[in-house]
Amino acid sequence: MIITDVLCPFCGDLCDDIIVEVEGNKIIEVKEACETGVSKMMGHERIASPMIREDGKLRKTTYEEAIDKTAEILTNSLRPLMYGWGSTTCEADEKGIELAEELGAIIDNTTSVCHAPSILALQNVGLPSCTLGQIKNRADLIIYWGSNQAEAHPRHMSKYTSFPKGFFTQEGRKGKHVMVFDVRKTTTAEVADDFVQILPGEDYRVLSALRAILAGAVDVVPSSVGGVPKEKLVEIVNRMKNSKFGVLFFGMGLTQSKGKPYNVANAISLVRDLNAHTKFAVMPMRGHYNVTGITQVCTWLTGFAFAVDFARGRPWYNPGETSTVDVLNRGECDSALIVASDPAAHFPRKSVEHLAKIPLIQIDPYPNLTTELADVVLPAAIAGIEVEGTAYRMDGVPLRLRKLIEPTHLSDEEILSRILGKVREIRGD
Repeated sequence: MIITDVLCPFCGDLCDDIIVEVEGNKIIEVKEACETGVSKMMGHERIASPMIREDGKLRKTTYEEAIDKTAEILTNSLRPLMYGWGSTTCEADEKGIELAEELGAIIDNTTSVCHAPSILALQNVGLPSCTLGQIKNRADLIIYWGSNQAEAHPRHMSKYTSFPKGFFTQEGRKGKHVMVFDVRKTTTAEVADDFVQILPGEDYRVLSALRAILAGAVDVVPSSVGGVPKEKLVEIVNRMKNSKFGVLFFGMGLTQSKGKPYNVANAISLVRDLNAHTKFAVMPMRGHYNVTGITQVCTWLTGFAFAVDFARGRPWYNPGETSTVDVLNRGECDSALIVASDPAAHFPRKSVEHLAKIPLIQIDPYPNLTTELADVVLPAAIAGIEVEGTAYRMDGVPLRLRKLIEPTHLSDEEILSRILGKVREIRGD
């Protein structure tokens, strides 16, 4: 059976033109996806069954026993932490927030360690943005700042920005100018028309110089800013002003360098200034396929996008205090539930050392480094392949993930719902 127009549950682009061939409840071929997307959809190594650690080793068990053990750990915990959520459905995210409220837990998502500065910045200055469809059909100037999407989002340029022909961009790549700002020449920079190499930690100064030139204060700009000659900065501003429709994408090279939220606020302010001259938009390059979705769901239900603490019986938010790495580094939480994420592979050593000390529960389709630390492992069905659900593309457009084959495991949503039911049963609710 051939299934067309399938969404790929890999990165924030959520490519929606994938072709999948299914035979005997197994995917045998995937077309149009990137190499990573094909690997994910074809199904690489999976966690075979639920497991519980005993005497230092994981042993296979049933979902019932693993869920009972999980509920027991979380109910007996004084300061539970629930982290991940960027690679599962909005429906599972909603159930997770309900569980966090029931437990009085901290619930945080992967935004906390990537685009948290973007959230803080847009709360202050807004976000003049658009959809990826508008960019494909209208943009003639595309800027990537601190983002190497040729490797992180392999089809981004071919599907939405540099290469496709749109309604108002009939010449395709010939009619578009691609500019990359980065501290090193990345794969993306190699295929750009213009590579602007800036010194590490100088993003804020370069953005400020561009804004000053745009405002007509060329005289106050020194001969070189952040390693970029003044003449080049003037040329860039002129190109921005003379574009018909420009877009500035930014990644962790901007959000995690010196200045963090102030860099992002400055970039957004530059785009706002440019709209006095032409049409310009700005967009964060989001990584996990539904990290935009968890921030949406979390904001609807709690009022905050990430790092939400329910210990007071109501949502409390204070990044730097209630964000996961800070909680772990202080050794504050006494249990952790990790959903669709691998903090053991990405967090600072001190954070991982604390995760290794406390009861740790993992819900994930795939084994990873966090599995090696987990006391309870609950394998899940793969959203967008084995179960359907809702996910948000990086531009904030909600899309429906489809079920392609019958699952062999419970969904994240079902697992969380059963844990919540067991917690309420233990508490006599």
